[in-house]
Amino acid sequence: MTTAHQAPGETRPGGRTARTRQAVLTAVFAELDDGGFAGLTMEKVAQRSGIHVATLYRRWRCVEGLVCELLTDLSGSVPLPDTGTLPDDLRALAHSITAFYGEGRISRLIEAVVSAAARDPQAASVLRSFFEERLPLAGRMVERAVERGELPPETDPVEVMSALGAPFYYRILIARRPVDAALAESTATAVWAAARAGAYGGTAHGPVDDATGP
Repeated sequence: MTTAHQAPGETRPGGRTARTRQAVLTAVFAELDDGGFAGLTMEKVAQRSGIHVATLYRRWRCVEGLVCELLTDLSGSVPLPDTGTLPDDLRALAHSITAFYGEGRISRLIEAVVSAAARDPQAASVLRSFFEERLPLAGRMVERAVERGELPPETDPVEVMSALGAPFYYRILIARRPVDAALAESTATAVWAAARAGAYGGTAHGPVDDATGP
């Protein structure tokens, strides 16, 4: 992820550096569990992780940098599928998102960061940077679909991925209900149909003539 911080999450170093990073991220997650974003401080993370606070400031600079790297690290556990067809890719990703946000700690983390972003410009920057990195990465599956002729050439990959993620965030943050397999299926089906019809920057003149569609 590219941010104003020291490129958190951009590399996966080995040895002592990797152990330090893991200890810090584990401590950040635990501190967020205990006190939320508002209670997170560099000093508390240093105490819990056993890593000197000067090291935290040198590498991450601020608590927003820590949360940015934690979000990036956790999102890396959501695989980006390449099944050969976009409808199957969307379905697989939707179910992976369901499993990811089905964990209470993850949904609480997102809730905490979104709540903080509404009040704190630095937290808002963290959240924006996270999605600015993750959405284009996931959008590669849409680019492959365009190359295969499944979607109109003008299709915007970020818009497609935003549409796939939106129902999950609505369910978690607004409706305050758990995500489930039914949501994954309905979302993937709706986004595939809309993308084929050109709803995301495409022609909007009807579905592409594509034998790979369901």
